[in-house]
Amino acid sequence: MMNNISHLEPDDSEFVEVDPSGRYGRYNEVLGKGSSKTVYRGFDEYEGIEVAWNQVKLYDFLQSPQELERLYCEIHLLKTLKHKSIMKFYTSWVDTDNRNINFITEMFTSGTLRQYRLKHKRVNIRAVKHWCRQILRGLNYLHTHDPPVIHRDLKCDNIFVNGNQGEVKIGDLGLAAMLQHSHAAHCVGTPEFMAPEVYAEEYNELVDIYSFGMCVLEMVTFDYPYSECTHPAQIYKRVISGKKPDSLDKVKDGEVRGFIEKCLASASLRLSARELLDDQFLCIDYPSNYYSDNDQSQWTYNGDEMVESHGIEIFEFQNDDDHEEAEEYDNKFDNVHISIKGKRRDNGDGLFLRLRIADKEGLVRNIYFPFDIESDTAISVAREMVEELEMDDRDVTKIANMINGEIASLVPDWRSGLGFESSFCNCSSNHSAVDFNVRQCCRNMCGEKHGRFEEITSGLNNSDEEEVFSCRSSD
Repeated sequence: MMNNISHLEPDDSEFVEVDPSGRYGRYNEVLGKGSSKTVYRGFDEYEGIEVAWNQVKLYDFLQSPQELERLYCEIHLLKTLKHKSIMKFYTSWVDTDNRNINFITEMFTSGTLRQYRLKHKRVNIRAVKHWCRQILRGLNYLHTHDPPVIHRDLKCDNIFVNGNQGEVKIGDLGLAAMLQHSHAAHCVGTPEFMAPEVYAEEYNELVDIYSFGMCVLEMVTFDYPYSECTHPAQIYKRVISGKKPDSLDKVKDGEVRGFIEKCLASASLRLSARELLDDQFLCIDYPSNYYSDNDQSQWTYNGDEMVESHGIEIFEFQNDDDHEEAEEYDNKFDNVHISIKGKRRDNGDGLFLRLRIADKEGLVRNIYFPFDIESDTAISVAREMVEELEMDDRDVTKIANMINGEIASLVPDWRSGLGFESSFCNCSSNHSAVDFNVRQCCRNMCGEKHGRFEEITSGLNNSDEEEVFSCRSSD
């Protein structure tokens, strides 16, 4: 909306600006600054939380009515994006008097991923994989819109971190554009992270995957891609000729390098975010002894066996905590009973399963979910379940094996195994038609829907549970 903000004298208030509604106030403290955007610390008086007040100069957009219209479209786009891996966008308005556009977004405790990675150089590769999964889930959400949403300027400087939660989110979507046709039309981005096809101004959402690959490269080497170049023209020549950054040679671990190279492949061979989420590199966590080296930015191993470190000193690493953690995890399964049951849906549309987790105190978690034998894999569904229901990520393999075993008993020709090569299942698009309405047979229970999964926590006896399962599978 077009409204002028109220400018307050410093003596009148601790805020130097307030938004048109009076809900948000801006302090003078600058959190970050770019070529055309300044981020200030703000405050939401209604919720009592700190926010980020983003201020963008309109001279970058108001060169023509068409560009202003594009700006309004992008503002509308930002308001519609709702995903846990995408920065929350609260509101925006245009300040015509000062030729600014203001965005209120969530504020992050640890700054950008680039800042966070440079501050914490000793990071287990498991943490890097966790960051990668979150980023890819956000990209998958953007890219599966119709038409797809392209970020076009993804880099570690545009990914934000809540370090106390291990949470990363994609931000700075102000330059994202709706892909109205088969190709986008503007050459926008940061040269070091731009795919070759962007320079031809003819590209699709896979340019974000290329940029993501450069982000992973920066995460594991600490180097900005193409830091060996001194001018954008040099970067341009190397990119269009297919020359990869010199920092890629620093990545000695074959699994890590192979994953990065999949992201940097030519557009016709580049995998989607959904496919990368099912890549074996992300499906299997290395042992917790894998760390990145501070000085040479490569992954080395220090465990029961010493391996060649390519001339780099391996960290002194005490793994007593890991043994304690493993024992605690084993004890957790000693205290619970996990079982799974499946049946073919009455309408013939795939399978329906129930995972039952019962502890010694009699508390039972029943998790009901559909399974499409044509598009789902046990590992993708198990990983999705762990993510959606906030379970321990070490449960993935155990749950996947149980799903595989149950499906094999229902479908004789089912190809067992974890199915790493299969595509990631987007539950919101593939299973949106599943009806999870609570019926009368679900009385006296606490139920909650999480994506494709419905979790019911109760102290039911077996006969009640069987009734509920029958009820769900017939939906």
